[in-house]
Amino acid sequence: MDLWFSEMHTPDVKLSLRVDKQLYSQKSDYQSIDVLETPEFGRVLVLDGNIMLTERDEFIYDEMITHVPMAVHPKIENVLVFGIGDGGVVKELTRYDQIQSIDLVEMDEMVAEACRQYLPENASKLDDKRVHINYGNALKYIRKFENKYDLIIVDSNDPFGPSEGLFTKEFYGNCYKALKEDGIMVNQQGSPFYQEDAVAMQRSHKRIASTFPICRVYQAHIPTYAAGYWLFGFASKKYHPVDDVDSKRWASLNLKTRYYTSRLHVGAFYLPAFLEEMLEEVE
Repeated sequence: MDLWFSEMHTPDVKLSLRVDKQLYSQKSDYQSIDVLETPEFGRVLVLDGNIMLTERDEFIYDEMITHVPMAVHPKIENVLVFGIGDGGVVKELTRYDQIQSIDLVEMDEMVAEACRQYLPENASKLDDKRVHINYGNALKYIRKFENKYDLIIVDSNDPFGPSEGLFTKEFYGNCYKALKEDGIMVNQQGSPFYQEDAVAMQRSHKRIASTFPICRVYQAHIPTYAAGYWLFGFASKKYHPVDDVDSKRWASLNLKTRYYTSRLHVGAFYLPAFLEEMLEEVE
């Protein structure tokens, strides 16, 4: 018998993966959590029916949301990460010796525990001595801080349901306040291709652009995300993501990557015409 998992990208479009085995299935206080074993994409983390990551393509997302700001800001030491507690972003951050502290805020402890058990490569650095995990509400957490972080990474679910609050003007304003005078915030901006996703992306970009003096969008191609086309937001108090990227400094770190390069870094900010027009509409 064939077993398939399908994620609806729109009412008329779905992505389907053949499944060898369902490894984990639980319902927490916040969401349903599943880990699937698939022949093409390896293990897959699914929250409320939506693919969060796969072993096959997670490196694209984690590298692009992490190394872009790290190649721009010359001295990131204190980092705050909001979002899925799978550990992928944390794993990339711990590769930088300069980072002194990583605060991870995760709403759902059961997600982190499932990833520790079934996605150990992703979760391998959650126990790094520089990592401090806080289980709780991100909106309440961020209100407590001012001038504390060099970098905030918003590695959230899509702007629907439990993560909707991480896409509000209030939240972005609190992130601005929590950043130091030269701080950077990066976040996942979703896909611009399907209508509902595009509207959410524009709404988020408008709110960030009204909060930060420097606000740009960059792109990556992730096969299991909607339309295989994903966006990230770069917001900064001081540094421009292209003009201030220090390719030589980043290259001197000798970090081996599978997707990100400093050449790709620059190209990721050159957007197709339809997307430029969508962003200009709300800026």
